Order: sequence, then C-alpha cells, then structure tokens
Amino acid sequence: MNFPVLKNDRILRAARGEDVDRIPIWVMRQAGRYLPEFRELRSRHDFFTICRTPELACEVTLQPIKRFDLDASIIFSDILVIVQALGMDVEMQPSIGPVIIDPLREPCDLDRLKEHVDVHKELGYVFEAITLTRHRLDGQVPLIGFSGAPWTLMCYMIEGGGSKTMSKSKKWLYTYPEESKQLLQKLTDVIIKYLIEQVKAGAQMLQVFESNAEHLNLELFNRFSGPYISAICKGVKNELKEQSVPMVVFAKGGHYAIKELSTLGYEVVGLDWTVDPVKARRIVGDNITLQGNLDPCALYGPTNQIKEMVKNMKTKFTNRRYIANLGHGIYPDVDPEHLRAMIDAIHES
Repeated sequence: MNFPVLKNDRILRAARGEDVDRIPIWVMRQAGRYLPEFRELRSRHDFFTICRTPELACEVTLQPIKRFDLDASIIFSDILVIVQALGMDVEMQPSIGPVIIDPLREPCDLDRLKEHVDVHKELGYVFEAITLTRHRLDGQVPLIGFSGAPWTLMCYMIEGGGSKTMSKSKKWLYTYPEESKQLLQKLTDVIIKYLIEQVKAGAQMLQVFESNAEHLNLELFNRFSGPYISAICKGVKNELKEQSVPMVVFAKGGHYAIKELSTLGYEVVGLDWTVDPVKARRIVGDNITLQGNLDPCALYGPTNQIKEMVKNMKTKFTNRRYIANLGHGIYPDVDPEHLRAMIDAIHES
C-alpha cells in the first residue's frame, strides 16, 4: 500500500531478538481514558462509534504518540468487536464496562452465533483504521494490531461482562467440554482471519490478549487455551508467510504456564506484574523476547519512585530480547506525567 518508510523499528528488532540501541517501550491501553484529550473526544462520541469510525480510531491511536516518546502505537479498538461480528450485542456502559445484552447460557445458544463471519464486512472498519493510521504515523513508530484470545472472548460471551470468578464460563468447561471446544474453535477461526487482514491492512506486529488466564490452572489451560492460542499463531504465519510479523502472547495471570506459552510459536511472551523476570527468563530460555511488566499501580507513586522501580526492572530483564511495558493496561486515573517518567526512565542508559 506504499506506506511511509519506518524510522523507528526498535520494537520489531527486539521482538525478533536483534540488537537495539535502547530498550523499546509501549504501554497496554496507551490510547485511552487516562489522557484528557481522549476523555474530551469520548464526551462527544459513543465508545463503539469511535471504534467503528476509522478517522476517530486513528485520532485516538495517535494521541499518545504525539504526547510521549513511545516506540510503538497500538490501534484503538476493543477485543469484543469479534463478539459483535459473531452476532452478539455489546454495549459499553458507564462505570460498568462492556455488557453483553443476551449472553450464552447453554450449548443450544451457540446456534444464535453466525455460522460464517465475513471479516471484511463485519470488521472492515478496523482494517480501514489501521491503513489510515499507518499513513498518518508517517513511519514514526510501528503499528500494533491485536485480538482477544478465544478463552477470554468466551468468558465475556457467557458471563455477559466482567466477573471475579468466571464461574459460569468455567462451568461450561466442566459440564460442556465438547461444546466449549466448539465455541473456542469458532472464535479461533475468526481470530485467524481477523489478524491476517490486520497485517494486510498495515499492522506491523500483533498481540493476542488472554486476559482471563488467571481463572484457569495448567490442566485447563492445556485443554482450553493453549491449543487455540497456538493455532492462531500457526494459522496467521502460515497464511502470511513472507509477510509474517512478530507476534506477542500476553496471558494475564498465566504465571503457571510461562513455559507452555513460550512454546506456542510467538516471538514475544508478555508478563504481568506478578512474575519475576529473572525466573521467567530462566524458564523460557534465550530465544524468546519478554515483555512487561511494571505494576500499573506503580504509576500512582511519586516520579522518583517510578524511576527507581523502572531501573530495577531493567536490571532484571536486561536489555537483551526485552520490550518494556506495564504488567497490564494503564489505569484511567493515572497522571499522564507519571507515565512519562516511566518512559524516560526506560530510555535512560
């Protein structure tokens, strides 16, 4: 598509294990509610209207890039657009978050989902936003695309929103294991097509969010999460071949499966803030890039403390095969200047 020449490829080089002149950094949810410019735009538009309007999604994606010295942008969207593409109604409700209007309650409800999803028809607005953003970035930094992982999306589809226990979803795993696998496979098939088209539209790196890994154990992970995450990576890379891009898997709460995550084909394994980077490196070996993992709440602390914590984090990760990030998304009431302190501390030699 004749995109502008990329001027900063640190994050792509780090993902592939190549040398970099400084540690690259991006932040999960870096385009979002902690920024006053986003809150101003959000006051005028519904959340999913922003997602579905390429010009607005592009504008929001660029907001943190204009403000901070970040090494990557991530397209503004939501993991639940896939759930919408499958025919379920999702609303973003104030002070609650995403709500599925009519969740899946028993296996017969699977018949309500679309049998085939045309990703261009249902999710073309994401691809348009990616292409527009690639041009607007003018090669300043790479653009990351993403998707939720099947188990995480399944949880939303069954719970109807967030949950402290995911008990309804886990009930399916124990009570309806074959139907659960049917749903997970359906999601996997859509996610593969979705991520492939993101790359074709201009995404230069991909992240798969298994945000609900903490509700599984290793046995459940190996049955209902890992195989599908692996299939996504294989499916995307097999289709794209020479156009293939680095891929990141981030399993929040998946400390019990770090070794397994490192064998699924992804170049990068993201760590949440509960994981010791030294132990993680020992587990995954030297051929995987690690990403993370400052506690998002650390950004509430004073800037001198943030800088000291970042310095300690860098020592543990070292600058070899490392992408700096938070251990989960930035919280909406964080002072943006505290994020700047983190970014500056990462870039200091």
